[in-house]
Amino acid sequence: MSTHAPAPTRREQILKEAARLFAERGFHGVGVDEIGAAVGISGPGLYRHFPGKEAMLAELLVGISGRLLTGGKQRAAGEDGARRGPAEVLDSLIEGHIDFALDDRPLIILHDRELDRLRDSDRKLVRSLQRQYVELWVEVVRKVYPGLSEAEARASVHAVFGLLNSTPHLGRPGALPGRAATAALLHRLALGAFDAAQGPDGAGQPR
Repeated sequence: MSTHAPAPTRREQILKEAARLFAERGFHGVGVDEIGAAVGISGPGLYRHFPGKEAMLAELLVGISGRLLTGGKQRAAGEDGARRGPAEVLDSLIEGHIDFALDDRPLIILHDRELDRLRDSDRKLVRSLQRQYVELWVEVVRKVYPGLSEAEARASVHAVFGLLNSTPHLGRPGALPGRAATAALLHRLALGAFDAAQGPDGAGQPR
């Protein structure tokens, strides 16, 4: 049985190159023709897939927010049907977010720079998906650290997201340790942040 991932569709290729170019040069610094050239089709040919750059940006930002939430729910539920304790679920959530932070850096940059360019309905959808993702983490964190209040757990989750989403600022990929080493470092840092949130009295000591 083949283990190769299916080849990306033309639409997926367009979105990947659009994300890269938007992140490198800004939304207004990239033309439709340049995105088309990056995937080997004419600029006007892109309109068979997207009505314009705004639609690409919306699909990128709404899409990644939806994928993070879906992936988080699957990890929390246990995709393989195995029963996991809260600490194992938290580990799995951290691993999933690290995969995003390492593999989709352009989308982190786009979110920070270009979210306000989305039309109101798309921006509200992104925010709604993100809130659900945060609350999924908060529920798990409070099971691992029962001494944390809801507000403390939520603040800790946002802080860990900030830490993990700092990957675009860590230097060029070649300047970092290997992917596995970087992922392991980020995982330790994330767990360290949650451990620190419990305070010196150990109020949120993991179960």
